[in-house]
Amino acid sequence: MIERPELLREMGIAPLWRLRRRRAPVPAASPSPAGPSAPGARETDARAARIASLEFDALAPDIEACTACPLCRTRHRTVPGVGDAHARWLFVGEAPGADEDAKGEPFVGRAGRLLDNMLAALGLARGRDVYIANVVKCRPPGNRTPAPLEVAACLPYLDRQVALIAPALIVALGKIAAAALTGTEQSVGAMRGRVHRYRGVAMVVTYHPAYLLRSPTEKARAWEDLLFARRTLVEQHAAPAIRG
Repeated sequence: MIERPELLREMGIAPLWRLRRRRAPVPAASPSPAGPSAPGARETDARAARIASLEFDALAPDIEACTACPLCRTRHRTVPGVGDAHARWLFVGEAPGADEDAKGEPFVGRAGRLLDNMLAALGLARGRDVYIANVVKCRPPGNRTPAPLEVAACLPYLDRQVALIAPALIVALGKIAAAALTGTEQSVGAMRGRVHRYRGVAMVVTYHPAYLLRSPTEKARAWEDLLFARRTLVEQHAAPAIRG
């Protein structure tokens, strides 16, 4: 007589599963330290909430005292931003370079002079209806690209600047700034000529002045971008007074 297990195997119904004793339920694991309820995440949220409550005059001292990322150990000076606190135009770059780190002001040196010339071509000037800032407020050593941790640590300051200044338009200068504000890794060329949004504010993307110094043939495209930015302001019925 064929045993039942062998019969089942012959029929192709194998292996033979046996009913086993039900195990006691395993208690749910406590949240991982890296999860959203971890103390580090709570501290990050509390820090962002505190920065979001700062008034304009309190931002620079708070940035100067910031130790939220490793750049606090290598910077010479913090670079909060400069310009009109009620500007319609907000220009946002990547991070300070050596000149900015020494002076505490964004876009100085050759790249700064080129940016000033770009503003002048629009009838604007540093500090007059214009505010200039960077995504990251401290210089990365060797002018390297800011790390994601450094960008994340500084974004609450930029967000508060956007909220307080309430610009009509943001101009993102270069790929790093554009990527941080759009959340994409597209090239500047792919992002040009379109209106993006950051924190509810219209934003256009163009090349960083330092890149234009290395690639002067792209200056014509940068000028096209600035004209597009001006048209965007006009279309929103928020254009600044422009000479010429």
